[in-house]
Amino acid sequence: MNENQETTAVQPAGGRVNGRPAVSVSLQEAIVRKGETITRLQLMKPRTGDLRGLALADLLTMKADAVATLLPRITAPTLAKHEVDEMDPADLVACSVEVAGFLVPKAAMESLAE
Repeated sequence: MNENQETTAVQPAGGRVNGRPAVSVSLQEAIVRKGETITRLQLMKPRTGDLRGLALADLLTMKADAVATLLPRITAPTLAKHEVDEMDPADLVACSVEVAGFLVPKAAMESLAE
């Protein structure tokens, strides 16, 4: 990969990653790794195993520690913990909103839309 090559997730919003529902999040501040720049993340819908050790209430209230623990488990490309810890706060909030949306039951979302 070229030193200045930009990497973005290939799935569109509402797509699937590894057979799981996923949403796309554009980053306000790119994550720079050796040889690549990440400007967009795919967040896969968490499975129960991804949520181990986390309080659902902490995720629903977008507690930074809980979301930072979950993100390396559900992002594509996979982020390392130190990359999540160095994210722009606005990007963490954008990811947190999507995570919370995954956890709300469909019936509750439908009643909000009415």
